[in-house]
Amino acid sequence: MIRAGLAVLLGAAALGGCTQKWDTGNTATADTRLARDVALDARRHGPEIAAFAGVKSGDKVIDLIPGGGYWTRTFARIVGPSGHVYGIWPQPYAAEAGSDVKRYAAAAGTPAFANVSASTQPATSLTAPEKVDLVFTSQNYHDYPDKFMGSLDPSVLNKAVYAALKPGGIYLIIDHQAAAGSGMRDTDTLHRIEGAAVVKQVTAAGFQLKGSGWYATDFKSSGKPASKSESKSDGKTEGGSKDDSKSS
Repeated sequence: MIRAGLAVLLGAAALGGCTQKWDTGNTATADTRLARDVALDARRHGPEIAAFAGVKSGDKVIDLIPGGGYWTRTFARIVGPSGHVYGIWPQPYAAEAGSDVKRYAAAAGTPAFANVSASTQPATSLTAPEKVDLVFTSQNYHDYPDKFMGSLDPSVLNKAVYAALKPGGIYLIIDHQAAAGSGMRDTDTLHRIEGAAVVKQVTAAGFQLKGSGWYATDFKSSGKPASKSESKSDGKTEGGSKDDSKSS
């Protein structure tokens, strides 16, 4: 249960898993809402978070460490057959989440999830066959500095995310909020990270902060958190070179 979850939007960025088994027997089209996901929406606010990120038909999305697939299914329904969701597992995390990885791989590319693919990559890289509109991760960012992930400096991940995004793309991180001033102290014990530390780390990679919200209070219906300082359309960079600021 998320008690202090933060979602933040950064300029090619937003800040921010409950493991649910994929329904591999679902033969409906990708935009069909599974009953289980409708129930999860009340707690996880998938449609509102997707609206916060501006996800639309045709978008290309990386779901980094997709867990039981809730967010992948949410995005896959929205982006439709002209879009794609790339579920990517860092190798150290995949070694810890073997059953989730197998279920995800079995579901990806089936008729029900034809716009989803799965891969496992080194923790130090993040690549897809094409530049993407959104890189999303839920309750995983805090794991990167931990021993089982190789004590990876988050700057390595953030630079890889920046390189994977289209100009104007979005980086959306959802994670548990740690106490003010704690930085990364609690990542391995309480499994949370200070929001201000994440913003500092991600903006150092070239992202621009565009908005933030509290998971438990700001994503109930509108997808427009009260603390959001700018809309996605206000800050998004369309086209341009890699050096252009990426926004959310």
